[in-house]
Amino acid sequence: MEKEKLAKMIDHTLLKPDATRDEIVQLAEEARKYGFASVCVNPARVADVYEILKDTNIKVCTAIGFPLGATTPEIKAAETRNAIENGATEVDMVINIGALKDGQDELVEQDIRAVTEAAKGKALTKVIIETCLLTDEEKVRACEIAARAGADFVKTSTGFSTGGATVEDVALMRKTVGDKLGVKASGGVRSLENMIRMIEAGATRIGTSSGVKIMEAKQ
Repeated sequence: MEKEKLAKMIDHTLLKPDATRDEIVQLAEEARKYGFASVCVNPARVADVYEILKDTNIKVCTAIGFPLGATTPEIKAAETRNAIENGATEVDMVINIGALKDGQDELVEQDIRAVTEAAKGKALTKVIIETCLLTDEEKVRACEIAARAGADFVKTSTGFSTGGATVEDVALMRKTVGDKLGVKASGGVRSLENMIRMIEAGATRIGTSSGVKIMEAKQ
């Protein structure tokens, strides 16, 4: 795969709680240098990244209900609207994982729909299902619910739980959503080889904090 095409699949990510402004600025400048798809930061850093990248085609991405997904739909919707006001054009929201495991599919759909409707026409929505906490049956249900709720992507992981993306999960998610939604592999994708395996399994976007390392390996 061409270097430029590979870069356009990367969400260059820094979501650790102790990230400094200098680190965020560096992240954004790296995205500019390599031509990544987006820069993904916590909501409080969205405005900073927007100011740096507003003269580029690089998207500003943020995380909603992160990392537990345990806030209410109303709060997730408000967080989404605020992030968009600050310059976000992509939002990655964490589902209500406990509700999914309880079989409360209507509540999970309401939770996702709160974000997709708040973002409609303004930002692309990705739904983090946190695969490491789910059975295969739950992963399939989560993807189906995300599709019904109007999401643009389903995403494997926050990177802050017990595991990250696996080739098997990406393949299952792609099989479930077909070509209707994007699939984002995130969590533990730190090498060019691993990224290529995820793409071969069906991923169309990669969330990683190792974007520079991956691009240098490609060179």
